[in-house]
Amino acid sequence: MSDVTTPVLKVENLTKHFPVRRGVVIQRTIGKVQAVDDVSFEIKRGETLALVGESGCGKSTTGRVILGLMPATGGSVQFKGEEMAGLSQGALRRMRRHIQIIFQDPYASLNPRMTVAQILAEPLSVHGIAEGSAADARVRELLQVVGLLPEHARRYPHQFSGGQRQRIGIARALAVNPDLIVCDEPVSALDVSIQAQVVNLLQNLQRQFGLSYLFIAHDLAVVKHISDRVAVMYLGKLVEIADKRTLYAMPRHPYTQALLSAIPTPDPTSATQRIILEGDVPSPLNPPKGCRFHTRCRYAQPRCSAEEPLLRDAGGGQRVACHFFETIPTAVSIKPADTAGSKFDLRLAAFEAAKKRGATVDA
Repeated sequence: MSDVTTPVLKVENLTKHFPVRRGVVIQRTIGKVQAVDDVSFEIKRGETLALVGESGCGKSTTGRVILGLMPATGGSVQFKGEEMAGLSQGALRRMRRHIQIIFQDPYASLNPRMTVAQILAEPLSVHGIAEGSAADARVRELLQVVGLLPEHARRYPHQFSGGQRQRIGIARALAVNPDLIVCDEPVSALDVSIQAQVVNLLQNLQRQFGLSYLFIAHDLAVVKHISDRVAVMYLGKLVEIADKRTLYAMPRHPYTQALLSAIPTPDPTSATQRIILEGDVPSPLNPPKGCRFHTRCRYAQPRCSAEEPLLRDAGGGQRVACHFFETIPTAVSIKPADTAGSKFDLRLAAFEAAKKRGATVDA
């Protein structure tokens, strides 16, 4: 049994390695891709934790391992105080009623041969929640909750826009009354105006139903708008975690500073603090020894290549995986004066304007 103080999700030392094999008849393992390595965080009730980082850093793999869509190599995933590792298939299915996912691609995540009514009624049947007329009533309720019309239940996915399809995906996730939803880049495939509607819909649903979100994204404007806390990943490891105000105002890890400095500004005359990282991202098949970021870090010292840094407390709930973050200049990467009129500010303004208008149905 869990109480109100128990985190909805607690991840400890989560690891996911993919073996690399060679041979056809006789296969042998020649290495392993370290997609996720020793990741720990927790999500409270009603909280949104954003997981950010460049492509290939392990964000989506982390979400899928948490959901049980991939087996973990090591570590612990606790949902409301209950360990998920080692659950039987039946117990895992019952657990999945409380943990749902919104996929990135609204075009590929819906079965084109099923109507919306069938898509939304399927989880109700699988989990024994409703059948027949009760399921029909629940489908109509879900469509209304996400801003669609009852007559949309008879249509097929190809008859909807991208934003409407993502609303259907959200309705499917809500169908079984979950406590936690893993949002795997749910707006990256949508236009900016539609992104604003979907993001504000997610926030409204969170307030209405007390949902918790693991919001996986690389768009920093979306993250700043929707998140409560932000965790930054690099090459399979967490390098910094903090509440969003602290992280955006005072990033302590060199990678976080570079990530935030990459937010574009359309004015070529404006003063920028762009941090250019040298070299390419190392391969997760053979990550660097010590700190995985040291090969691209301008502050790297001999200790960085020899000793792996731990996530250490930097005060105010901020934790940083860097040996020397106390002595590294704190780069305030986002300043209102520097980014006035930038794409970043325009995106945030679009979200706020959409919120004032209300989450309307997109065409």
